[in-house]
Amino acid sequence: MSVREIWESAALILIGAGAGGIISAGVFAFLAIIGVYPRLIGKTGTENHILLYETVIILGGTLGNVLDLYEFPIPMGVLSGNILMAIFGLSVGIFVGCLAMSLAETLKTLPVISRRIHLAVGVQYIILAVAVGKLLGSLVYFYRDMGA
Repeated sequence: MSVREIWESAALILIGAGAGGIISAGVFAFLAIIGVYPRLIGKTGTENHILLYETVIILGGTLGNVLDLYEFPIPMGVLSGNILMAIFGLSVGIFVGCLAMSLAETLKTLPVISRRIHLAVGVQYIILAVAVGKLLGSLVYFYRDMGA
């Protein structure tokens, strides 16, 4: 490998890592601005653990990116692998639900929708119906192996 190729590889690594860091920082800043993290911290009453939250968010984002780029096989049995996937899926579902509700709350979409369709009561049932529909759609998607 020549010196020029080494410098080109080093420059590509630096540019790629820098661009990835900027994008992930933007995503995390977006999540903080729309209130996902502050709302969850406020609801759980754990305001005195802010440093732990920051560390876990940074490590989670970094680990998620590494695992996305490099597919590490995790040798597990069928039962323990299914349990791990169920826990992971539940965690991701909770996060996406919190993200969607924070975004909807930030954009004030629920009051606008309820005014437009002249709905005085029952907004919670609409939210529940959307959540159940999303759950059933996901179950059908994965049951029929549409992701493969």
